[in-house]
Amino acid sequence: MLFKPNVKLNNITDISLQLLNELDIKALLLDVDNTLSTHHGQDLANGLLDWITVMQNAGIKLLILSNSKNKRVEPFAKKIGLDFIPLALKPLPFKFFAAFKKLKIKRKHIALVGDQLFTDSLGAHLSGIKSVILDPILPEPMLSFRIRRFFEKQLYKIYKF
Repeated sequence: MLFKPNVKLNNITDISLQLLNELDIKALLLDVDNTLSTHHGQDLANGLLDWITVMQNAGIKLLILSNSKNKRVEPFAKKIGLDFIPLALKPLPFKFFAAFKKLKIKRKHIALVGDQLFTDSLGAHLSGIKSVILDPILPEPMLSFRIRRFFEKQLYKIYKF
């Protein structure tokens, strides 16, 4: 199905090396807002730095792929020591392809980690990679997000997540 993620988890630290091995994943594209931090926040998700260290020590490549502007993503990326691509325009696949070139890994070994079906999971599907969808760290107050989250809940019922 078009929006169905390969895996649905609670938070970033639930992504284990064992899971990545089972999915044959060697690189992760990481969303920022409500995945690694709160929406437009700079505070790190609990356990994020330790998780990054574990992933990098195991040889997993990490790259931020965010729809946010450079001025939001760059300070956050520097704080956690990761390269990034801003203004990704997810779900459109164009910046996904730029990320694949940067990572130098075949797309069958790449997954996107994010919190939204309509941007992250759909974008991963359209670009031919796997997706891991996480629960958002905090609910967003804007009406557009509340509408999307309502429809996401309906899809999760269909997918039995």
